[in-house]
Amino acid sequence: MDMKTIVQFNISQEDGTYTADGINVPIVTEGATFEELQENIRDAVALYFEGSDPSSLGFIAAPSILTNFEVSRPLYAGRA
Repeated sequence: MDMKTIVQFNISQEDGTYTADGINVPIVTEGATFEELQENIRDAVALYFEGSDPSSLGFIAAPSILTNFEVSRPLYAGRA
């Protein structure tokens, strides 16, 4: 079995709140600022792996965290 090396999140912003939805982990967290969200993601990932062997969850011992920020349509609509 191939071990995952990255924990992935999609990030969106709505009504002044940033939300991170795990793509390959069952984690959802949010923050009032992007900096707060980053800290919350780190904490949530640490809690997800706490007390577990990462390999039992399909991950290497110390996976990286990758985030993708979704740009909402009104921010880019009408731009060439």
